[in-house]
Amino acid sequence: MQTDVRVDAYIEKAAEFAQPMLHRLREMAHAICPEAEETIKWGAPSLSYRGKNLCGLAGFKSHVAFFVQGERKEEGAEGMGEFGKMQTMADLPSKAALAKVLKVRMQKIEAGPAAARKPPKPPPDVPADLAKALKASKPAAATFKALSPFNQRDYVTWITDAKQDATRIRRIEQAVEWLAEGKARNWKYTRT
Repeated sequence: MQTDVRVDAYIEKAAEFAQPMLHRLREMAHAICPEAEETIKWGAPSLSYRGKNLCGLAGFKSHVAFFVQGERKEEGAEGMGEFGKMQTMADLPSKAALAKVLKVRMQKIEAGPAAARKPPKPPPDVPADLAKALKASKPAAATFKALSPFNQRDYVTWITDAKQDATRIRRIEQAVEWLAEGKARNWKYTRT
């Protein structure tokens, strides 16, 4: 069992009613999965198993939540997590109920990536007019080539979605300008 002092600090700062509940959920999760490693993810305690997200717990003003990565909450449960909003110790799931959902997640982790996972999309087909414009600007061509397929598709889609030829020409000119500056299409919205 690998614990993290940040989880201890998180629980100490939680509302008084939530502290024993968080301690109990943490203890049960470690009892079910002794190999679990603790950390803080998304501002809340999280446990990982074999390097993959297993579960997390969180304390709020009036309730506690426990969530298992990739699982759905019980029918009719309100709030975040499989067991909904838990406000008292009596609301906590039994160790058997917690074990049931955690063991399903652990088995999925042990099984590895799903065989049915979609392969990544290939880079887009670059329209001839964009290819010609990129050929005329080596910095723009180099940036475009270095972009991920997602960002390449973003530029291509933006250009090919133009309804009028004049709009398409303006978008190609703008794309070449931004690419020459080393920018992805939505560069205004990325953090630096």
